[in-house]
Amino acid sequence: MSEFLSLLTNPNTQWVLAGSSLLGFASGLIGSFVLLKKQSLIGDAMAHATLPGVCLAFLLFGVKSIPLFLLGAATTGLLATYFIQAIVKHSRIKTDASIGVVLSVFFGLGIMLLTYITKHAKGNQSGLEDFIFGQAAAMVKSDIQVIAVGSLLIIVLSSLFFKEFKISIFDPNYARGIGLPVSVFNFVLMALVVGVVVVGIQMVGVVLIAALLITPPLAARYWTDRLGKMGVIAGLFGAVSGVTGTLISTAGEGLPTGPLIVLCASFIFVLSLLFGASKGVIIKAVRQT
Repeated sequence: MSEFLSLLTNPNTQWVLAGSSLLGFASGLIGSFVLLKKQSLIGDAMAHATLPGVCLAFLLFGVKSIPLFLLGAATTGLLATYFIQAIVKHSRIKTDASIGVVLSVFFGLGIMLLTYITKHAKGNQSGLEDFIFGQAAAMVKSDIQVIAVGSLLIIVLSSLFFKEFKISIFDPNYARGIGLPVSVFNFVLMALVVGVVVVGIQMVGVVLIAALLITPPLAARYWTDRLGKMGVIAGLFGAVSGVTGTLISTAGEGLPTGPLIVLCASFIFVLSLLFGASKGVIIKAVRQT
């Protein structure tokens, strides 16, 4: 018990918990828009596409620099998004198949580059393996500051453009009729998704960051049908998952952060599935009796 309390009073642990809560809230909030837009899998493709960007940044500059890694991740994430949309637009391939192709190619390239780096000089000291499943214990204050500032910016922008996102998602024709640039707001939304993925990959990992975008909004759907409330509830679920998973990861030395955060989010989803006030299975059964 004393060790746990000393862990909580550790300044670095407090920074990690603050960053994970902001990241979880931002993921849940943005994920609500993406879920209702039926583009959740694009977040998965973006997440997997960031790995080659991180590896290329290390190969080009030869140093472990979080800003450079995030810049590389953002570049390949946006590139993957462009390829997905281009394939759908210029061929008969549907969106889900396009996502599968792009995800596989980019992630395969990332694994190949990661293997190359780890087998060469100083590659095993690069810390790039932490980007696969995330590792909160390996993070320092400057890393957390990047996550916290990025997540806070995403939350602010999502709140500012809430009405525009809502109209563009539910009735794009009406949005165009009143003069809203729907394509611009679609791009802004995708950019915010890339932002969540990029700032979150070091903590959650490229494999599972997409789950943090999908699971909290899914859980929130069982509690309300209103987008505003859904976004807040999803954000809170994401924040609780982030803090709980990160705390367990930090306390249990060597445990990967990403899987623990996703397990916490999945546990919340199961509880919501059963007891959600709006659509919970048990709650609906009780109301029908």
